[in-house]
Parts: sequence; structure tokens; C-alpha cells
Amino acid sequence: MLVLGRKEGESILIEGGIRIVVVSCDKGGVRLGIEAPSALRILRGEIAAQVASENQRASVPADSDWLKSLGTAPEKSVKPAASEVKP
Repeated sequence: MLVLGRKEGESILIEGGIRIVVVSCDKGGVRLGIEAPSALRILRGEIAAQVASENQRASVPADSDWLKSLGTAPEKSVKPAASEVKP
């Protein structure tokens, strides 16, 4: 990992047309501005981890007991009422 010190208004250039600018610094943290080609996806680390976790959870086969609890299990066949049966 490369660690650089930057002051407010200073920037870092990364190959591929990416520019990171220090917008402000205070006790609460650092605000960064990121300029990059629109084809690149930029995500905060915690959001990327959340998306990966949800994708992994969604790929697990559904439990049939869980489906039954939702009322989505296949219904049993129902016998027609006597009045509906034709002689």
C-alpha cells in the first residue's frame, strides 16, 4: 500500500484518468473528491463488502421450511364440493 501525505487542495493522479483531490480535512476526517472516467465504478469499501455479502447470501439455495413459513409452498389438491361434481 502506498501512503501519501496531502494537504487541502492537493491531488493524486492515477493512471487511467483518475484524479483524487483532498477537498477538506478536520477532526471528523478527510473529504476526498474523485474524478474518473464514467465507465469506472467507485464504491466505498463498506458498500462493496455489503454488496458481496448480499450476493453470497442470495446464491444459497432456499430452505423449503423457510418457503413453507412464507406460504409459498405448493398447495395440496382440494377435492371439489359435492355440488360441483357432475353426475
